[in-house]
Amino acid sequence: MLLTDGQGRKHDYLRISVTDRCNLRCVYCMGDDGIEQTSHSAILSYEDILKVVFAGAEIGISKIRITGGEPLVRKNLVKLIRKIAAVPGISDLAMTTNGTLLPRYAAELKEAGLKRVNISIDSLNPVKYHNITRCGELQQALAGIEAALQHDLKPVKLNTVLIKGVNDDEVLDFLQLAREKPLHIRFIEYMPIGDHDLGYSNHYLPLSYIRETAEKAKLPLTPVPLPGGAGPAESYNIAGGKGTIGLIHPISKHFCDSCNRLRLTAEGALKACLYWQDEKPVQPVLDDKKALQALIREVLSSKPLEHQMTADGKCGLVNPGTMRTMSKTGG
Repeated sequence: MLLTDGQGRKHDYLRISVTDRCNLRCVYCMGDDGIEQTSHSAILSYEDILKVVFAGAEIGISKIRITGGEPLVRKNLVKLIRKIAAVPGISDLAMTTNGTLLPRYAAELKEAGLKRVNISIDSLNPVKYHNITRCGELQQALAGIEAALQHDLKPVKLNTVLIKGVNDDEVLDFLQLAREKPLHIRFIEYMPIGDHDLGYSNHYLPLSYIRETAEKAKLPLTPVPLPGGAGPAESYNIAGGKGTIGLIHPISKHFCDSCNRLRLTAEGALKACLYWQDEKPVQPVLDDKKALQALIREVLSSKPLEHQMTADGKCGLVNPGTMRTMSKTGG
């Protein structure tokens, strides 16, 4: 069955935030004071999440990604993974994580049916990593990457937000990592998500910087097919490399025309676009599958043609988008 939005774009991908809590405090994800955490009673139960998955799978959703906050801080997440993996029609089940808890859970997640992971890591320098995350230890994240490789949660993708003046001097280190290990490193442009981020333009760099840096280092990037899974990345290989480099341009070269994503926030709001404020609660229709499916179609019917993020640093003021932080939305 084909699930489309008001622009005729096919949607088969649901990103589910299971919590807004996290064991890290990344600077682009939340403000200096952290976030006001949603109470446990207000978070969707696993049973209710499964109702949304079953309803969506019947009308065209085939890909699920579990997000947070940090999804692995939610208790008994492996049980949810196992149940989603068994839903008829779900062919791809992935997770975005900061990786620090993967050494503990990778084996169980794989056994339960999780296919692959994206691990967020923005620096390979221990001091910078600690500063970006405000509390994290790089060795824990690196151990998570090794655990994902060991337990075949592949392709293992690393999500790296390019931050001007912070990690832009590490581009070659990440390129070298993709040469040495079967890792698929995806550079992502800094996005102004949340009201704490209105000054983001001080740290924004277009991803043309990655290609320019690679060329100067005589490491030309050659286009290759995406390494498994759905996504907006442009994928490249470095000669002799075991992994790939991906470039995701939400600002300078946005991919709205091919967007296939719907989001379910931790407290049960359906969002058709990461940036826009519009959302609809699922709780009133959770016990009526047909009504829930109608709500999914309603949310998609009003999806905008494109977001309004621009690189001038004014988009949060001129065209206000979601005032949620990234951890509250589940990027």
